[in-house]
Amino acid sequence: MNLSGHLRELRNRLYWSALFVAIASVGGWFLFQPVFDTLQRPFKDLSNTPGFTATINFGSVSAPFDLRMQVSIFLGLILAAPFWLFNLWAYISPALNLRTKRITATFVGTATPLFFAGCYIAWTLIPTFVKSLLGFTPIGSAAIINANDYILFTLRILVVFGLALVLPAVLLLLNYLGAITSSTILKGWRLAVFLSAVVAALATPVSDPMSMLLLALPLIALYFLAAGISKIFDRSKSKRQKDPVDVS
Repeated sequence: MNLSGHLRELRNRLYWSALFVAIASVGGWFLFQPVFDTLQRPFKDLSNTPGFTATINFGSVSAPFDLRMQVSIFLGLILAAPFWLFNLWAYISPALNLRTKRITATFVGTATPLFFAGCYIAWTLIPTFVKSLLGFTPIGSAAIINANDYILFTLRILVVFGLALVLPAVLLLLNYLGAITSSTILKGWRLAVFLSAVVAALATPVSDPMSMLLLALPLIALYFLAAGISKIFDRSKSKRQKDPVDVS
């Protein structure tokens, strides 16, 4: 296929992906209220504290509509993920050999549940984050939070947690492709522990050490698990290189 053919194919794939996202965003529009109620629950719990009021504020007339549109599109991207991932795969797969296709499929199959596991951990911790941060509000005062800022805050935590758990799968992919070895991964364990602590500190916007450990410890464990699996891959590669090639 020439360049113009590739561009036409890319345009078609992008068109269908955008169409599926738009349709899923309509569903996200109707899911907004239960999602927003769930995110707002920590504020309602804090409002029951004597002398303390916590509420989400919309700062302009158009703010509720803007927020609903943003959340609907975000939910649409999640709901339509199988469709736009398929179109992405359909676009790049003709250029891949069978081995690379298997590697890519394995990576996607591993990274996807890890990402959602990270998002689930973040979802369960968001009420703790909110209560801890708003706990600094003086008694007798009201915590009036901008709705858009709060939604961006929660989405950032969800995405960071999800991507953090995908990083070990990236290490395995690089090792399988021969970009790095298991020895290289193991030698960098000190840096990995440090970076895990930094990521946990950035992703958990509270000073509670237990919340940081809940993210840092799984990251460190997954890092060493990736190093162990990479060691098995390296031994398998070394054995194949030493064994004579069977041409029969």
